[in-house]
Amino acid sequence: MGYAVVPSDGSLQNIHIFMVSFPGQGHVNPLLRLAKRLAYSGLLVTLSAPEYVGQSIRIANNIADDEPTPLGRGFISFEFFDDGWSLDEPNRSDLDLYLSQLEVSGRQNLARMIREHEEKGRPVSCLINNPFIPWVSDVAESLGIPSAMLWVQSCASFSAYYHFFHNLVPFPSENDPEIDVQLPFMPLLKCDEIPSFLHPSTPYPFLRRAILGQYKNLTKPFCILMDTFEELEHEIVEHMSKICRPIKTVGPLFKELETQATSSNETIRVDFLTADNCAEFLDSKAEGTVVYISFGSVVYLTQEQVDEIAYGLLSSSVSFLWVLKPPGPETGRLPHVLPEGFVEKVGDKGKIVQWSPQEEVLAHRSTACFVTHCGWNSTMETLASGVPVVAFPQWGDQVTDAKFLVDVFKVGIRLCRGAAEGGIVPREEVERCLREATGGGPKAAEMKENALKWKKAAAEAVADSYRNMKDFVDEIVRMRGASRDQSTNS
Repeated sequence: MGYAVVPSDGSLQNIHIFMVSFPGQGHVNPLLRLAKRLAYSGLLVTLSAPEYVGQSIRIANNIADDEPTPLGRGFISFEFFDDGWSLDEPNRSDLDLYLSQLEVSGRQNLARMIREHEEKGRPVSCLINNPFIPWVSDVAESLGIPSAMLWVQSCASFSAYYHFFHNLVPFPSENDPEIDVQLPFMPLLKCDEIPSFLHPSTPYPFLRRAILGQYKNLTKPFCILMDTFEELEHEIVEHMSKICRPIKTVGPLFKELETQATSSNETIRVDFLTADNCAEFLDSKAEGTVVYISFGSVVYLTQEQVDEIAYGLLSSSVSFLWVLKPPGPETGRLPHVLPEGFVEKVGDKGKIVQWSPQEEVLAHRSTACFVTHCGWNSTMETLASGVPVVAFPQWGDQVTDAKFLVDVFKVGIRLCRGAAEGGIVPREEVERCLREATGGGPKAAEMKENALKWKKAAAEAVADSYRNMKDFVDEIVRMRGASRDQSTNS
């Protein structure tokens, strides 16, 4: 494989960044966005994930393994690895078992892949991972390779996990499950506003263990890259950089400098599903009239809740674009069914799709608001697009993001408090929130004004994020030079 064209000083020559992602859409997307930026700057970047999602990514995006795609002055390639289980392994639906299996197999395969790259003359200069797979930094350490982590949630959530891990402030416990949590430079969080995996009642304790494993390993990465920006979380970022590890904000990652927007950049995607064409529908609607509804790649609502949302949409009479993704085959769930006569009653006011090009939808002039699960990728995308939200969080960091969207950033209204509260949000509440968010009253006007303020701040942050990314690359170059000098002297 050839190397990218490099600057005249040759400082980036043969720099190879190897990224390893947890097999989730919300994890792979931000890593790819970072990979694009680094490749454009003149680096060779390899993005890796387990083979079972690799199959979906290849089909949905026409990607070939180990065939580097030129991008700017560099290259980007994909290399998926075997997680040791057959694709139809029934235990795939048990995330606790799968995380253990992924670590055992991943440690071996990752080390082997990195050694093969070295044998082929393209040694890895830095290994980057994201949450849920902290063992990647162990592999980097064992091979003597610098490592970094891309944190794909907010710095507020990062702080919550850090303070919980080090027992720095009181959190809800079995004995006191309803206490509020006060973290530095953050609003007071109610017990259902902390990342839900930290609550004693969480049905996902294994995800708490997986995330906290990263904090056990936090001394190993030389840097934490974070998909946020200074103005959004300035005080929290500054504080955590002082008490923890150096944090470089590189968000919003999905936004690029205008000089770096290229056609090839847009076509390199890692969607697990092929996105439906939504442009014709959105183009047919007036400015600021379409409610966009999507709950991300993991949240899968009950049929009863889908029914209530459907009836709420009918009652509100709004135009809408609704992403109703099919359940993964490993889940054993049945596809959602819309109420009888729903499609006929909606007519051309609504469109149902299985997956959407979300960045384009949020940027479209006709999009009025976003009914969202409040995952961090969706949060960053809606803030940077100036689109208000109707918050429908379920679990994890989503409940914390919802708190910030509604009470701190002031761009949204709350439809629910998360899965922990139980129950179904009724159609009347869905209708009320949709009318309030789109009706042109004082609340809708305030949300839109604040959303546009954050859109401007996000646009201004892009240049800073590129500078931070350059500092990160410069540090890798410096470490590589120091390593070579040490080898020469010894």
